[in-house]
Parts: sequence; structure tokens; C-alpha cells
Amino acid sequence: MTDPTCFKLSIENNVAHIVLDRPKAFNAMTRAFWNELPALVHDINDSAKARVIVISSTGKHFTAGMDLSVFSDGEGVAAQGGDQYARAEAFRQFVLRLQDSFSCLDNARIPVLAAIQGGCIGGGVDFISACDIRYATEDAFFQIHEINIGMTADVGTFPRLCKLIPEGWVRELAYAGRRLPAQKAKEIGLVNDVFATQEAMLAHVLQLAAEIAEKSPVAVAGSKRMINYARDHSIADGLDYIATWQAGMFAPPHMMEAFAAKAQKRPAAFPDLAPIRKKM
Repeated sequence: MTDPTCFKLSIENNVAHIVLDRPKAFNAMTRAFWNELPALVHDINDSAKARVIVISSTGKHFTAGMDLSVFSDGEGVAAQGGDQYARAEAFRQFVLRLQDSFSCLDNARIPVLAAIQGGCIGGGVDFISACDIRYATEDAFFQIHEINIGMTADVGTFPRLCKLIPEGWVRELAYAGRRLPAQKAKEIGLVNDVFATQEAMLAHVLQLAAEIAEKSPVAVAGSKRMINYARDHSIADGLDYIATWQAGMFAPPHMMEAFAAKAQKRPAAFPDLAPIRKKM
């Protein structure tokens, strides 16, 4: 892919670090953002370039949410012309494309860790809700801002947030558009921990990512798949699915390597995930 305009990417020791990189614009989500993020994630995931993805940001805020140009550039939500019902159907396709930009994080084979500073507003909540684990700085806050501009959040907040925090909190944030401070976000389970500084937060998240990257990639991918499946299905369905998964993915050689590495007090050497075939 071409060099992104909204992000910086580095890959080191099997950890891919995607950084939102428009601090002067508070990392607002332009049209380029919605195209570049899934392109980056798919390339890392499909080509097996890393075992973990860390997402962080720059400047005062993690993201101010959707850039106004997406509403007003004549191609997106404000596009006019043609039959009313045809426009409605086209708008549905537009929203589905936006949703896919974040669903790629949820669907990736590898874990995605988010490190959030300052404001995580509007589309930012959709964004971090699709990540596996979230951390925040003390000054961070989360806001379902869409209600304040007369719309319903539609890119992933409600389907995912209702699985992450108590429904009453989702409703309060959605109806009133209030800010959820970092400490309260930790208390209700939206973030795992809160840090005094962004530097301390990033150090912790990158260390966790390094630990995950040392584990069996197949076992990690299986764990993510099982957790996501359990989230979306009954207990009985989840038990049946993991039994089927293990029938094909149980890996004795990986287990033997884990045992040997522990006995020999050395890092385990596991094979990477195989790249996903893109062409027949």
C-alpha cells in the first residue's frame, strides 16, 4: 500500500505499532483515515507481519472523532441526487463500509491493544470498542458525541460497547452525550488500567504486547477467536465450537516447544501464522 497520511507504522520484534499522526487536527477521522486503517490492519494480519498490534496516538487527544469533511465533501453522508430510496440504500452501504474499517480490528487473527490519551470522542469510541484490550491515561475521557450533533452512533459503538460495560452506562452516555472519565472507565471495565502519563501507559502496553508476541501465535489466534465467539453465542454453542476448533488446531509440537523452553529457561520458538492466500 502507499504511505499513509493519517498514521505512522513501525514493526519490531513481532509487534506492529500503528500511531494516529495528525495531532494538530486532534487526529480527526478524515476520508483517508477510513481507507488507510483497514489497509494497514489487513496487510499486517493477512501477511502475518506481526503477532500483536498496538494502536496509540499523538498530541492532546486520541481522536476527536469523525472529521466534518466526511459529512460535507459531497461524496459521503450528505450526498444528494437521485431517488430518495436509492439514496437511502446507498447511504446504508456507506455506513457498512465505515463499520468495516473498525471490524477489521475485531476480526484480525492477532490481538489489538489500544493506548488512549485525552479525548476519545464520537467515532473514537467505535474505534476502541473494536480493540481487544484498552488502556488510558488519567486525563483520558470517552464520549458518545453523536447525540450532541443530532445523530445515532452507527459505526460499532452500541453492538460492542453493550458487551464491554453495563447497559445502564451505555444508555447514560448515549442519551446524554456525557464524558466518561478514565477512572470511571476503569471501574466499569472499559479500560484495564489507568496511567499518570502517556509514556508510562505506552511502556506498559508495549511490554504486554511483547509478552503476547512470545506465545504460540496459533494458540493466541485460537483464544481470540474463542473469546469473540463466546461473546456472540450461547455457552452451549461456545463449548461445541471450541471442541471443533481443537479437533483441527490442537498443536502438540507447539506444546512440546513450550515445555522445553520452560525447562531450558529460554524463549520459546514458535512458527508464525501463515499468510492468508489472497488469490486463487
